[in-house]
Amino acid sequence: MALLLIASPSLLAAISPAMAATSSTAPDLLARADVRYQPTAASLDRLAPDADPDVLALGLGIMQCAQQHGVGENARRLAIIDYSRSSLTPRLWVFDLARNTLLYREVVAHGQGSGGDIPDHFSNQEGSHASSLGLFLTGQTYEGKNGYSLRMEGLEPGFNDAAMSRAIVIHGADYVDPAAGEAQGRLGRSWGCPALRPGIADGVIDVLKEGQFVFSYYPEREWLMRSALARCGQARVAQNVHEHRWLGVR
Repeated sequence: MALLLIASPSLLAAISPAMAATSSTAPDLLARADVRYQPTAASLDRLAPDADPDVLALGLGIMQCAQQHGVGENARRLAIIDYSRSSLTPRLWVFDLARNTLLYREVVAHGQGSGGDIPDHFSNQEGSHASSLGLFLTGQTYEGKNGYSLRMEGLEPGFNDAAMSRAIVIHGADYVDPAAGEAQGRLGRSWGCPALRPGIADGVIDVLKEGQFVFSYYPEREWLMRSALARCGQARVAQNVHEHRWLGVR
């Protein structure tokens, strides 16, 4: 079970009520309507049963906190990376939130400065070659030294907001090779980027580009306690758990 340091539920802001279609709406208009699925932690858990449900819940909660403050309000996809897992096991899940589907389940590399098979050090500093934690909003694609790549904006001051200046991007890399990784005890490592297998990198980038979310997790105490978004996300998780407990009372 992942470590979550739950913040006070008072940090949770009110959730705007969803607009419901009335029975008088014409059937043809309903058929053409862009009705967006509302994801829940339980729905993500069903799509990715091998992922840690606490990590999924926290990632979704943090994303919703950002959207509540006007960031990425139109995002339809969320990638969750669980860096508390071995680099040799799938630890990246890409969800289509609007269609309630899992698009990718993949291995992903971490930075050289973060450690061996399971990283234990994270940084926002230039030259650290370490991965960064927290929520990112994706930007534009470009062709760089690692080929087709995707820029990301870090949304958490002090933890990942140097991502643009550090060129922390999603890209493919030959060293993300599970077979070679088994021989050496870990995947190859990047300079802080969440690098992917070349065979799937372009597809992942295409579904995540231009205003989608990427969430990188590790149970680092400083980030969980000091990041405003992490605290807000934990408050949402606590609130949802509380509500489900009351709903289960008979």
